[in-house]
Amino acid sequence: MSQSVFYLLLITGAYLMGSMSFAVLVSKVMRLPDPHTYGSGNPGATNVLRTGNKLAAVLTLLGDAAKGYLAVFLARALVGVDVESWVLPAVAAAAFLGHLFPVFHGFKGGKGVATALGILLGISGWLGLATLSTWLIVAFFMRYSSLAALISAMFAPLYFIFLFGVQPMSGAIAIMSGLLIWRHKGNIKKLLDGTEGRIGSSK
Repeated sequence: MSQSVFYLLLITGAYLMGSMSFAVLVSKVMRLPDPHTYGSGNPGATNVLRTGNKLAAVLTLLGDAAKGYLAVFLARALVGVDVESWVLPAVAAAAFLGHLFPVFHGFKGGKGVATALGILLGISGWLGLATLSTWLIVAFFMRYSSLAALISAMFAPLYFIFLFGVQPMSGAIAIMSGLLIWRHKGNIKKLLDGTEGRIGSSK
């Protein structure tokens, strides 16, 4: 097998891994409603929390983050690629796109917050922790998960550039951040209108 074919299989595998929606899977196992049918309709941890089942929300969060982390971890472990290579950015982007547009769930995916965090942690622990800290600070003081995600997404590419400089991965992270912000366009409107549900609310 040629190196190019192997890389293509690696990127495809990352997309398929990202396509596994833990919000849907956890909800089915725990006999909860399909996350597409209530709240924001988003198959993510914040929406699953609206069922009142904190364990389901935590499992969703961990599962979605883990698939992003594993996609990057496996790429580095199998072929030794690092942040300077074009392969790792492609794997990271594929896993993220899989979550947003999952082939296993009719291409109706989540907004990518937890998966993006897992990807960032896989790239660099410091990068992931810096982004997670930003989310936690904003969420704690403002009580809006969406606002915390938006601000974290804006800072993530800057954190990477500060740590590693401008590289192909910085471009991939910027693209993922842009897509994450785009997926939150409805939340942005609600934030501006003052109708966005706060963390822990049933809205």
